[in-house]
Amino acid sequence: MFQRFRRTRLNKHLRALVRETSVSTDDFIYPLFVRSGEGIKTEVASMPGVFQMSLDEILKECTELKKLGLYSIILFGIPDVKDSIGSDSLCEHGIIASAVRAVKKEHPDMFVVTDLCFCEYTDHGHCGIIDEMNETVNNDATLEISAQQAIIHAKAGADMIAPSGMMDGIIETLRDTLDANGYENLPIMAYSTKFASGYYGPFRDVAESTPSFGDRASYQMDPANRREAINESISDEMQGADILMVKPALAYLDIVREIKDNTSLPMAVYNVSGEYAMLKLAGKHDLIDYERVVMETMISFKRAGADIIISYHAKEVAKMLLRVPPKTI
Repeated sequence: MFQRFRRTRLNKHLRALVRETSVSTDDFIYPLFVRSGEGIKTEVASMPGVFQMSLDEILKECTELKKLGLYSIILFGIPDVKDSIGSDSLCEHGIIASAVRAVKKEHPDMFVVTDLCFCEYTDHGHCGIIDEMNETVNNDATLEISAQQAIIHAKAGADMIAPSGMMDGIIETLRDTLDANGYENLPIMAYSTKFASGYYGPFRDVAESTPSFGDRASYQMDPANRREAINESISDEMQGADILMVKPALAYLDIVREIKDNTSLPMAVYNVSGEYAMLKLAGKHDLIDYERVVMETMISFKRAGADIIISYHAKEVAKMLLRVPPKTI
């Protein structure tokens, strides 16, 4: 006898009862981009609804996020002055450290994650100190200043550090440094499998981090490599990461599932700028049922194994969830 699968689909309440995957505001981390000044809230042309904001506007934004049930953010700093080593990120009075202190003072209940990298702070747009001979990033020299940046973030009051530069050995370096300085309880969310992807284009507009030469293929993952991708995350788990991540998300859901099945740590995905911009553009031209597709995309991340979703859609999703209970979506 064939099975009549529609028996559990015909009634909407039964559909909700047997639904395997759900989305809630607790799943999200919302990215915020802070720069110096006052009264600045500049929309990014390639990312409608995403803004560069001065710190006073960031604090207002946190108030609005909490009204939506969103209590987790990841901060990116955009300094006024950039140099070859990203000095602003190594300064206790730099933009990122100042932002963390201010947010934690004004909104102590916000969970503040810091992106630890150098691409936003360097005049060349790469993720660390340049190896000029090989036209790449000097891995070990960058580890040293990454450790310095981690202490700056920890002292400012960050609740979690997320190193995004894809330097080999970064998790072990940060874990050892944080532990040695009394921050043994500060978690690390590893950008453990980060691909050299074309989906990052709009982010480079908002973070002003387009490389001045070449690309990041020499230190970020080759999109074609599945086994290497899994090994990257397993390595970070062994080095002491608390949470693993796959970035981008949508084109790499197979990798998300395989890492989830091969590791024991919580899994994050970064729903990146290009993915966001494509849906925005499609929605603007009425090519899709925008809200339905956004929610379907979020469900796909959870179904693939993600526990955490970093997404520019987070505010929109939170508003959808407030209008319609998650079990009915």
